[in-house]
Amino acid sequence: MAQVVVTVRIMPDKPDADLEKIKGEADIKIKEFGGEVGKSEMQPVAFGLKALILIFVMDESLGSTDQLEENIKKIRGVQSVEVTDVRRAIG
Repeated sequence: MAQVVVTVRIMPDKPDADLEKIKGEADIKIKEFGGEVGKSEMQPVAFGLKALILIFVMDESLGSTDQLEENIKKIRGVQSVEVTDVRRAIG
């Protein structure tokens, strides 16, 4: 099976949410799922609200990310989680 690169956007429940703490907890959940975070960034949305963007690699054989999304939604301070991109890794 191939590796896939997944991009996830995590929206906090308020503008002053601790995105570093959310990132740390999300990293742990992604590792438990079988993925490896490669890049993260904060993306301005509006009115001081920032989204946390995580890009990670996982094996295609793990299938859907639905369970991972549900686990990340349970993190305190997270409003929503959305997979915005999935691509097969080449190389």
